[in-house]
Amino acid sequence: MRSIVFYFQVHQPWRLRHYTFFDIASGKEWFDDAENARIVRRVAQKCYLPMNAQMLEQIERHEGRFRVSYSISGAALDQFERWVPEAIESFQKLAATGCVEFLGETSHHSLAALACPEEFDAQVLDQAARIEQLFGRRPTTFRNTELVITNEIARRAEGLGFRAILGEGADQLLGWRSPHRVYRPEGCERIKLLLRSYRYSDDIAFRFSNKSWPEYPLPAERFARWLAGLGEKERFVGLFMDYETFGEHQWEETGIFRFMRELPAACLSTGALDFRTPSEVAEALDPVARLDIPRPISWADAERDLTAWLGNPMQKAAHEALYGLLGEVQKLAERGVEGPYQKWRRLSTSDHVYYMCTKWFSDGDVHKYFSPYATPHDAFISFMNVFDDLSREVRNGLEALAATPSPLPLAPPNEPRTPASAGSSAPAPASNLAPNKHP
Repeated sequence: MRSIVFYFQVHQPWRLRHYTFFDIASGKEWFDDAENARIVRRVAQKCYLPMNAQMLEQIERHEGRFRVSYSISGAALDQFERWVPEAIESFQKLAATGCVEFLGETSHHSLAALACPEEFDAQVLDQAARIEQLFGRRPTTFRNTELVITNEIARRAEGLGFRAILGEGADQLLGWRSPHRVYRPEGCERIKLLLRSYRYSDDIAFRFSNKSWPEYPLPAERFARWLAGLGEKERFVGLFMDYETFGEHQWEETGIFRFMRELPAACLSTGALDFRTPSEVAEALDPVARLDIPRPISWADAERDLTAWLGNPMQKAAHEALYGLLGEVQKLAERGVEGPYQKWRRLSTSDHVYYMCTKWFSDGDVHKYFSPYATPHDAFISFMNVFDDLSREVRNGLEALAATPSPLPLAPPNEPRTPASAGSSAPAPASNLAPNKHP
């Protein structure tokens, strides 16, 4: 029996206003709440709510034999809670079936794994706790932002307790190997790697509505026959894609909803296919080999590397500037001033540097589709103006803290506090001066 593993990514970034040089230090809001609210409500109506209802219907119709998984970014959850709470409720209904797995990721859809391992750990743990609180189970499968993976990222995920990690079945990673088998990243001892089958995933996510595609229109029965006809050693097929594929990128008029409604029955009727979640496949199958991933692999663009986010000088400058400020932002958070840290985390969302990409041809068209800016340069200017504003806020905060006298230590019970002016030269206990760490 060969397993189909559906994983859907749910994400909405906090988009910035078109922030000019003259807006710096003006007190104007950085994030475009009106636009963010408009988009998340529209996508909820076109994708999240109808697709969740359809997924629930298929799970019930097939008595739990249809199974799927989701990863929902913290940025998307924030916006759902603020503007579309019914979206969270619909995901909770799916969770209650026991047939849906919710994965772990960075809380802010960030590239922290490439720049600051400690921040990466903190975001992953924050997100895991939130997923457990919302959906009743702590994640055991991890997917990094944009499926970016290396040996080191896999080791860190293993160290955080994850038992499985997802990646892209890129040709430059696999060579002659198949993406339809379980692997173990080099240097790991327990975690298992499940790869995306980009060929079959992109048939749904990108080619489905392309009328020049030789397979157009694609019925569910034909797609099911393709998967059932793979060789006996092909143990699973990872169909990983953005959830917004359904209704947003591929409109309902293309027949994408009908395709997904008919696909479970078409696959199950072959007798050669079933549906499992990533953790179920990882539990059932042993790795066939170790896989060395010395350089980052992602699921973006033809190159399947980092050039979608860090491929030009603008992107690198913005990324390096942002992470260069992290230490100072964390100092403020440790002293109880958490606002700049929360703003910094929103700016760490990978979409901000994605909008600065200057690629051409088909990849460039994809970047242009997702960007709210007229040009990549506009995205860079807006981001750096906001970053300048944040830097000023951080500097002012640190100066204010430096000018504030350190609190005196608390005296033991029944003993009077000794004022500093009274000539006591003994240092205060460190436990009285150390602030609470930001979670």
